[in-house]
Amino acid sequence: MNATAQAETEMGETFDAPLQNADAPLNEPRFVAETGVAARIAAISERVLSSMGFRLVRVKIMTGQGAIVQIMAERPDGSLTIDECEEIHDALSPVIDVEDPIRQAYRLEISSPGLDRPLVRASDFSRALGKEARIELAFPHASGRKRFRGIIRAVEGEGRACVVTLERADAGPDEEKTPKLALRDLDEAKLMLTESLIRESLRAAKALARGEGGEDGESRETAPARQGPAKAPKAKPVLPAGVRAQFKKGGGASRRPGNK
Repeated sequence: MNATAQAETEMGETFDAPLQNADAPLNEPRFVAETGVAARIAAISERVLSSMGFRLVRVKIMTGQGAIVQIMAERPDGSLTIDECEEIHDALSPVIDVEDPIRQAYRLEISSPGLDRPLVRASDFSRALGKEARIELAFPHASGRKRFRGIIRAVEGEGRACVVTLERADAGPDEEKTPKLALRDLDEAKLMLTESLIRESLRAAKALARGEGGEDGESRETAPARQGPAKAPKAKPVLPAGVRAQFKKGGGASRRPGNK
């Protein structure tokens, strides 16, 4: 049984990565941006999410047998519950209907960033200190490389001047083992789904289930309660996949699956 399967077996669901309990500004800018139709949906989403106290992580449009618009969102502390996913869906869906940025039929999914979350803001990197990440730059580093993988060791500077120090385990004898990467050049970054990350998440989830305090327990349970009403005393963290989906027809009409 692999680590992911074991995590799902022990807890019955996969929880978001427990991050350091540090709130970030609601309007903290992202270092990555969508293009085309996804950029239009991102602009709509950011406006609605901000009014509700949430932040946009990313918008992704997937096509195949049917288009899927996936919107990742979170509280400024990195948390999101299933109930909050539903609230975001119900608020965002009619606005997208009215502004109609995508003409084909599609499904709207709202989700949390998940364990192997994208890193799109400086605060994401700060919370992920000591964790393994994969980082890809839009422009080559001084070493000539654009892709890096390693442990996040330091985050320095503010805004566009922010720099991340990465400790590489795969560096060759003539390569820099702790390169400094300018986030203004960031193209894409995400946490790696490692066994240690899963174990850390399981420990936090078990502590939460026992009602224990502590840093991890507080970051996953009390933070959402401080920032908005909850429908239950202990709302479950969301699954990494989308938990609420609705079928939408281009042109503004919409209906739920199975309705006629």
